[in-house]
Amino acid sequence: MHSGNKWAVLTSVLLWLLPMSAAPAQELANPESWAAPELVDHPLTGRIWDARRQTFIGPNELAASIADARYLLLGEKHDNPDHHTLQLAVVESLLRQERLYRVSFEMLDSDVRERLLDIYLQEPMNADELQAYLMWDTEGWDWSFYGPLVQAVYAAGIGIAAGNITRDEVSAIYANDNASSREVLGEAALARLELDIDESHCGLLPESQFPAMVRVQQARDRTMAGSLRPPAADMTSVLVAGNYHVRRDLGVPNYLLRREPSLAPEAIVTLSFMEVQDGETDPALYQEQFGEQHAFDYLWFTPSVGEEDYCAAMRQ
Repeated sequence: MHSGNKWAVLTSVLLWLLPMSAAPAQELANPESWAAPELVDHPLTGRIWDARRQTFIGPNELAASIADARYLLLGEKHDNPDHHTLQLAVVESLLRQERLYRVSFEMLDSDVRERLLDIYLQEPMNADELQAYLMWDTEGWDWSFYGPLVQAVYAAGIGIAAGNITRDEVSAIYANDNASSREVLGEAALARLELDIDESHCGLLPESQFPAMVRVQQARDRTMAGSLRPPAADMTSVLVAGNYHVRRDLGVPNYLLRREPSLAPEAIVTLSFMEVQDGETDPALYQEQFGEQHAFDYLWFTPSVGEEDYCAAMRQ
């Protein structure tokens, strides 16, 4: 599991906002060309699966379907550039509709929260200055992927939130046997988390470490949920995170519902940007689920960046 005059951003903001105001309110589309190189001609590439209705829908129908979401969770495979392009398109759609309330990023840790509170009290920042101000971890998160989305949110004056915890916080949680939120997911779901953690570590993680890894996963999901402030009426708070974090069955939605017991489950919408797999053309088979809940409400299929044998690297 990247200059210019400080005030140049003002001009870029105006140029960026003008075409948006004239654009159709719910315009969404696939990129003109895909950036990921593998399986571009796969039958599912560019298609959107509505898991609630078990049918394919078009981009504009998706825009209409998510328009009333109180919380919109955008999943991704972190190294797929097309996922970031499509996330930006969804966020811009919400901006055009004047629905976007706040955007939280898994890629920002809690140690930048104070800076985020003051971000709009600073002189306008260009891309390089914004990256530096956010103390962006360029080794962990490719700024060329995330920068356009962060800049779009910043240019629109929308609240930016840190969704993740720091390494020091991870260490503290790892060592604290009482940090697990067992009442949120229950024993069966926690067992599934342990299984998934074992598989994601290629079976190399000692079983004694499973509970601690589950605690860290839960802490991240709980923190992401907490970073999503309840939006104003008719507006939407957005989370940008890895696909596993936004899972309806095991991830952030459970902590949102725990925090807001009166929240209707359908007020949370999970949209996964999902790489296609060679030879797999049934969209339902991409829809992992634990128990009776689908992991995602919508799947938007993209080409793949290619298979990398992470386990082989770990075993070296």
